[in-house]
Amino acid sequence: MDTIKLHDLYFKPFIKEEEIQAIVHNLVQQVTNDCKDETPIFIGILNGSFMFVSDFVKAYKGNCEVSFVKLASYQGTASSEKVKHLVGINEDLEGRTVIILEDIVDTGNTLQEIYNIFKDKKVKQLKIATLFFKPDVFKKELPIDYIGKSIEDKFIVGYGLDYNGLGRNNPAVYQLTTTQQ
Repeated sequence: MDTIKLHDLYFKPFIKEEEIQAIVHNLVQQVTNDCKDETPIFIGILNGSFMFVSDFVKAYKGNCEVSFVKLASYQGTASSEKVKHLVGINEDLEGRTVIILEDIVDTGNTLQEIYNIFKDKKVKQLKIATLFFKPDVFKKELPIDYIGKSIEDKFIVGYGLDYNGLGRNNPAVYQLTTTQQ
């Protein structure tokens, strides 16, 4: 893994692909244990979660359904305070166990919007699984049921996460750096 350049910024190696896969499998095991007699619906938050959702669902051995919503809150490398609800849910969720698969939870603004979207859906239970969590900047009093890895508050790309559209296709995760190395 070498330093990469996306637009005008450099990113250094942070989390290798193998570690990410181990984190995903750990999350799958936790969810499997909690959903033994259920057919959960996994809902990915686009665009960033697409790789996580794909790997998660492939590793999940029980029956399940998959859907997506698209929300936006990032501009460049900073989380904006406004979350735009862009694409919604078409499935009937009443009485269902819904597990949100999120790539990263930082301030909690997107998570708050997720709770707002699902509060009127009459779900049996709503659970949140996030691949990455930034506890230092989390501002909300919301439950996060499954946390893959807690990380410091530094901007990351790769494994679905991007910087102004670039970097999503990297199978590993990179962290913003000030040097080219």
